[in-house]
Amino acid sequence: MFRFFKRGEQNIKKQGLDSTIESEERVTREDQEASISPKLSLHPDWEATEEDRYVYQFLNNNCAPLKPNQVSLSGANLTKDENGNAVVTALVRTSLSTPLTLDVMKLVLMDSEKNIIAKKSFNFKELGEIPPASSRPWQFTFEKESLKTKDLPKENWTLAFQVAPPHKLDLDETWENNLSENEKESLKNLVEKEMTPPKDGEVNFQSLQADQAKNGNLHISLLLRNGTDQDVTFEQIPLIVEDAMGEQVAEGVFQTKDLLIKAYTTKPWTFIFPASLIQKENADFSRWRAYPNQ
Repeated sequence: MFRFFKRGEQNIKKQGLDSTIESEERVTREDQEASISPKLSLHPDWEATEEDRYVYQFLNNNCAPLKPNQVSLSGANLTKDENGNAVVTALVRTSLSTPLTLDVMKLVLMDSEKNIIAKKSFNFKELGEIPPASSRPWQFTFEKESLKTKDLPKENWTLAFQVAPPHKLDLDETWENNLSENEKESLKNLVEKEMTPPKDGEVNFQSLQADQAKNGNLHISLLLRNGTDQDVTFEQIPLIVEDAMGEQVAEGVFQTKDLLIKAYTTKPWTFIFPASLIQKENADFSRWRAYPNQ
């Protein structure tokens, strides 16, 4: 495993702050008032010395109790290794009444002012199964290329789970002005309640409506969905449209003039293919899709 303290060191203290998220499990109102002090749980493959156990037990004892239904990261030590990477030692703590097994999770490292120093996804399966109401020490390495500062804070920094906010509808001013309140509410329900949000880090397009005008132009409305933590701007979008038979109906490139899709939002947008770009007459739009031409 790892060791961040010097043997025989007497002045051992926790340098970082705590961050906590709520589990999806439900608890009663009475349970919410309780407090739980997770017990130290070392990884079963770690052959810890008595000194190791003493230090991690000391750090764990100095953590604040948790409320039921919480998972917490408690920062212990932050340093740079010989390659310039930021190495964070933290206690992964749980107050759940059942064992905790996490998958890939994105973490952010923040300074004392909550400015992000680095962020990275980690495979928490390597921690193994954490017993109920337990605290497991672990080490997280942020490569130097991802660091936004040369000087790491010495204390009051925070290691936290980056939890995506709820995915929301973001209407362009044109849509805002032309849709009725009922139409806006229907779109909002579709995006925020009925549809599964895009995966973390994913940007995708979802078909919304297809309509062919009398002049032959094809109007395609799509939901542009941004599942990343960064705003995404499109200068142009090359699109292909296929009908229910899987046959190509139209293809074109649209200049979108800095079309902005904010982080964790979906924006509906309409693309108009002129009749000259229509490749198939009497297309079946009972089922269809539109996708970027890579």
